Amino acid sequence: MARVVELSYYPVKGCAGTSAGEALLTPAGLAHDRSFMVVSEDGVYRTQRRDPLLAVIRPLITPDGDHLTLTAPGTESLHLRVDTSGTRRKVDLFGAAYQGIDQGDGAADWLTDVLGAPSRLVRTPPEHDRVTDGRTPGTSGYADSSALHVISRSTLDHLNTRLTARGAHPLPLNRFRPNIVIDGWDDPHTEDRAHRLRIGDTDLGYTKLAIRCAVTLVDQHGGTRAGPEPLRTLAAYRRAAQGGVAFGTKYAVLRPGRVAVGDEVSVTVWGESEL
Repeated sequence: MARVVELSYYPVKGCAGTSAGEALLTPAGLAHDRSFMVVSEDGVYRTQRRDPLLAVIRPLITPDGDHLTLTAPGTESLHLRVDTSGTRRKVDLFGAAYQGIDQGDGAADWLTDVLGAPSRLVRTPPEHDRVTDGRTPGTSGYADSSALHVISRSTLDHLNTRLTARGAHPLPLNRFRPNIVIDGWDDPHTEDRAHRLRIGDTDLGYTKLAIRCAVTLVDQHGGTRAGPEPLRTLAAYRRAAQGGVAFGTKYAVLRPGRVAVGDEVSVTVWGESEL
């Protein structure tokens, strides 16, 4: 029987995640997931691809979303009252234009100091109406694409077997920054074919394979590049038809609700892998 064994959400895009025993699943994903984003002074999103030190910033948001705390090694914590009604500014995410509510000069100064580059913090406005692509349309905050990223333990175990066979070190799941980790599927990459999932009282619809990038090369504890793995090994057996290497899958939320570690995962629709 397949079950949820880990839940994680990432309040600030690119920064460290928060583990949860249970969480509200909204149409845009786990509550508070990627609802904030660090941007340049021009409003262009920052990512671990270019700013790996984002990984050492640890956000903590209150359940009501009203207060955000940011911590990082070697500096005092920043405590913010979240602004959800301030002036909107244009932000750029992968070349697409969205709106963000700037969280003020205090947050900007703190992030600039930690990252060593002029930065500001924005939040999705209440009217954020992004539509995501893939086989099942949906929405999300400032996530790369769909609302949820799912990986199974067997998928990671298979990769780590290949890594150790090449003399490389096994990697932790946080290199891939999933929202939901599933155990109980014997075959690796079962999530490729699980095109509709029921978890607790929620339903998820498959959107696409997760195409991996240089973020997987970043040590999530130290905020430093530690490549070339896993991309070198994944390229040997996980090349996707549309280009790149795939590891894990993305889902849209079809029916919101609550999810918890220990929930049974049922596949209600199977399909062919797009690999």
